[in-house]
Amino acid sequence: MRKISGLVAPAGLAAGVLLMLSIGAAPARADCYENIGCTDSDMMSVDDLENLSCQNLWHVRNRIYDENGYCFTTARGRHAFDNSDCSVHSQSKVKLSAVERHNVNAILAAEAANGCN
Repeated sequence: MRKISGLVAPAGLAAGVLLMLSIGAAPARADCYENIGCTDSDMMSVDDLENLSCQNLWHVRNRIYDENGYCFTTARGRHAFDNSDCSVHSQSKVKLSAVERHNVNAILAAEAANGCN
């Protein structure tokens, strides 16, 4: 297992990223996480998400916004994510795909169920 974006991911995922870089293909901006899937292509289950800590839920939810160009304004967000490539200054204006919107809503539900603030 390897850590990717602060969460543990299968070792094969990292090898696939390295392979893409070695052949010159640009890696996708989406992250994939063990047991919950990829932020842009897998519909995440609230049941699976409820097993994550509040910190990891916050990270995955905000990673989706980061992947889509959101400029973080809080100290926590700026510390966790690189704003150098951001372009959207209002979270409500971030364009999310249907899968990403589902995942944000599922994460918010898991955060509520876990008592995260």
